[in-house]
Amino acid sequence: MEKEALPIPQGKYVPANRCGNLIVTAGMTPRENGKLLYEGKIHIEDDLELYRSAVIQAAKNALNAAKSQLRGDERIQQILSITIYLNAEEGYTKHSKIADFASEYYCEQLGDAGIGCRVSVGVASLPGNAPCEIQIMAACG
Repeated sequence: MEKEALPIPQGKYVPANRCGNLIVTAGMTPRENGKLLYEGKIHIEDDLELYRSAVIQAAKNALNAAKSQLRGDERIQQILSITIYLNAEEGYTKHSKIADFASEYYCEQLGDAGIGCRVSVGVASLPGNAPCEIQIMAACG
């Protein structure tokens, strides 16, 4: 399986680290080739679909970072944990519905192995004014 382009760190950190069969990624925003594709705060009145592409890009970046730690014919055996930060305006409450876009993406890519524990958190801001940031923890082998 060909590996996708590795996300470009926006500071002094690595996209992913591995210890044994555990891989943890840095937080990934919706960037491609280091360029932020989507930006802005998530608003209460917005249609959730406005954020699908941004969340999927961030989820893809996290999965690609995790896959960069695989050796030989290894694969991601299980997504253990997904943390999704949303740059949401005060009073926003649909965090889990937007987080579903990432969960659906991981299931499309990995089947049942894409189902992990998940937390979605609203925050006041994110790097570059990104609408979302995603970090995953995965088991490989």
